[in-house]
Amino acid sequence: MLFRSDTEGLARAVSHWVRVSANAQSVGADGAAAVQAARSGPGQIATLILPADTAWGEGGVVGARLTPEKRGEVAPETLRNVAQLLRSGQPTMIILAGDALLERGLAAAWRVATATGAKLRTPMQVSRMARGRGRPPVDRVPYAIDNALKAFEGIQHVILVGAKAPMAFFAYPGRPSLLAAAASQTHVLARPEQDGVHALEWLADELGAAKSLQLVENAAKPEIVKGKFEPEAFARTFAAILPENCIVQEDAVTSGRALFAPTFQAAPNDWLQNTGGAIGHGFGCATGAAIASPDRKVICLQADGAGMYSLQALWTQAREKLDVVNVVFANRVYKILHGELISVGAKPGPASNEIFDLARPALDWQQLAAGMGMESTRVDTLEGFADAFQAACKRRGPFLIEFVIA
Repeated sequence: MLFRSDTEGLARAVSHWVRVSANAQSVGADGAAAVQAARSGPGQIATLILPADTAWGEGGVVGARLTPEKRGEVAPETLRNVAQLLRSGQPTMIILAGDALLERGLAAAWRVATATGAKLRTPMQVSRMARGRGRPPVDRVPYAIDNALKAFEGIQHVILVGAKAPMAFFAYPGRPSLLAAAASQTHVLARPEQDGVHALEWLADELGAAKSLQLVENAAKPEIVKGKFEPEAFARTFAAILPENCIVQEDAVTSGRALFAPTFQAAPNDWLQNTGGAIGHGFGCATGAAIASPDRKVICLQADGAGMYSLQALWTQAREKLDVVNVVFANRVYKILHGELISVGAKPGPASNEIFDLARPALDWQQLAAGMGMESTRVDTLEGFADAFQAACKRRGPFLIEFVIA
């Protein structure tokens, strides 16, 4: 009996678009179609499968460039209904995702919020967001379930712009999965595949919002904090030393919970996160960002346990001389799993502590980096981190800082 893998079936389970090239002549056109599908809003996974003989068959042709499909516009009736809702003055929260978190979308959303008193939030994780000085200080929906529920207290209307209805990341005994109050109403201004930025701009104009708003920076200028690692103290220190126009890839997990609010006044940057549930994407995503934007410094904030899933990306950074500063938070434990165990009402014991432990043997990130061909250093204080980080940012090429926080 002959067996073969169902590559197409596997691909369809994790892809929005799948195609199998029939021969070498079709690969070029199929490749162009795959790129077009991947770039169509709000961004999709496109998988092109190439049978072996397409690699040696004759007649390959370069595919013509294809333009991504234009995002659909929001219906005028939807826009008018949301405008009427916002004029009511009832407590409202607008959840922004996708392109609404880039500069144009944020500016329009800030105009709407200023004109109506609506609150702005992002989902728990953001795929990409324009952040730092000069950008609206929009915070995330908290990850911790009790804090998330508190954020929605008193909110009567939730408006979604390219976002899904806010839900708890996991199910917890005795707590709701939907974060908005049961008596509240959820409204969709723009679905992910629609032009949410245009919808926000129309809404701002319809509401008579000021065309341009000067952001008032009331917060004190960030300063370096001294002492041992603590999430908020690290965030304040990080805000003080973040380089201008950098890309921040954050997979810090528990060490990064406090990062958003204290970094509102950091230098302007683009912030990338994982929007699924997996951990360990940080090194790989930072590598991709550095390839895509070779003229920008990339900062990767990576938890140590999560980093072990994609350690090989450090080798690629070293091989390609990518301009990435990797910061590994070494608490030597899967703290996120320990916290979730407590959240479901379980009591950690010797067996679970052993499973979550990363200290037997302890990971040595300096040796791991050296084995990948990358220079590194180890720090255990905030001031030590600040010195090492600033020095790494002044040079080009990959570097790793192991921040021991255990």
